[in-house]
Amino acid sequence: MIVGAGQLVRRPEDPAAAPEPVDMMRETLEAAAADSGAPDLLRASDSIRVVQLLSWRYPDPGKLLAERLGASPRETVLTTTGGNSPQMLVNDTAGAIQAGDVDVALIVGAEAMFTRFRARRQKAWLEWTTQENTSPTQVVGDDTAGTNDIEMSRAMALPTQIYPIFENAIRAASGASLDDHARHISELWARFSAVAAKNPYAWSQTELTAEEIRTVTVDNRLIGFPYTKAMNANLDTDQAAAVIMCSAAAAAAAGVPRDRWVFPWAGADGHDHYWVSERANLHSSPAICLVGRAALELAGATIDDVAHVDLYSCFPSAVQIGAAELGLAFDRQLTVTGGLSFGGGPGNNYSMHAIATMVRVLRDDPAALGLVTALGWYITKHAMGVYSTRPPPAGYRHARPQDDIDALPRCEFVAEHEGDVTVESYTVMHERDGSPSLGIVACRLPDQRRAWANVRDVDALRDMTSRQQHGRGGRLRQDGTLELR
Repeated sequence: MIVGAGQLVRRPEDPAAAPEPVDMMRETLEAAAADSGAPDLLRASDSIRVVQLLSWRYPDPGKLLAERLGASPRETVLTTTGGNSPQMLVNDTAGAIQAGDVDVALIVGAEAMFTRFRARRQKAWLEWTTQENTSPTQVVGDDTAGTNDIEMSRAMALPTQIYPIFENAIRAASGASLDDHARHISELWARFSAVAAKNPYAWSQTELTAEEIRTVTVDNRLIGFPYTKAMNANLDTDQAAAVIMCSAAAAAAAGVPRDRWVFPWAGADGHDHYWVSERANLHSSPAICLVGRAALELAGATIDDVAHVDLYSCFPSAVQIGAAELGLAFDRQLTVTGGLSFGGGPGNNYSMHAIATMVRVLRDDPAALGLVTALGWYITKHAMGVYSTRPPPAGYRHARPQDDIDALPRCEFVAEHEGDVTVESYTVMHERDGSPSLGIVACRLPDQRRAWANVRDVDALRDMTSRQQHGRGGRLRQDGTLELR
């Protein structure tokens, strides 16, 4: 069960004086211990589990935390890269506690990108801890890179370049016009902004309207069409979140009040066909459907039984795909934090904030079920958890429906092609001054294999942002250049 949850958000004026991420994690764990009403749980922990950091790399951050907390854990655990990591860790920890392998676990993550970016601009030296000749007891997760060499060769290297391709595929599948779809996603994101405005741990607490989110301005420039800056995950934050998990016996022995207990009922993990190139289409996620179905079935629930939801929300396309696959209506509230654009997108650790917030939400609504979803890379790796303050009817249960996912159809893809193609989906990347710079296009060959292409002609790029391109013909060159007809 989860007995304590803590969060931290900070905006240090002097980056050189800012506490380092491991101290942010320590402070957040102390807040989680205070939340549990049993501060001795920190020193009693036998497992310290950390979400991989992006802003500062510690080979074994759990070891540093143990030293700072005065704990002597049996193990330290570190995840691989991926936004699915916090929920994956909770799933793994719940199973370890149920099996008797772990009694008290500290699960935590932190990022300090806000401080790192400002230190770089100000040329301030950060005297943060370095470690040598050490490694965690266990590494959890898949460390496969998010893109392959073929995708990388066509400038598919960042989420800002790939998620808008999913968005344009969603628009094409819906049949909506560019303007109607822009309104649709901006209205969705405005509801997320409204939640963040009331969240004391959100990074951006200024509520934005749908019009403000979709309107291109100097401060809200286009990044990857159709996304304005306000529709992108915000990594420029200093945030931390933690939960304390333990067995019922450990909670009772430590004197944790019963009204602090929140139970993971069920969890599931899996991944879509790993490369974006091999997915049957670019507007759905069979893995979200099957992972979600497995978690809910193990919890003995349906999606209609779930009162509170936090869908992983790095970009609007992730939320729309997640909601569609889980059977959630778009007009219901799909976040408890405000999402990665407004609540904050601290590297791999966003969903730890979602879980910590869900703990508070469920304590305030004791009879309810909550669902947290998390994903890594490009709608690739998935983890989900079902929670309640009530004990699970059949004990904690976990599933990995990977065999069923792997059996689903795949798209064959090629590295190079010379000849006719049609546009499947696309995005146009923009410079900071608002000028279009590069088109990234998913193409279908006449035999329905997929290839990736780039467009660099400025007039063609402007046309790509002003009218529908799906199904448009063109000629693909072996160097990856696409000439649109």
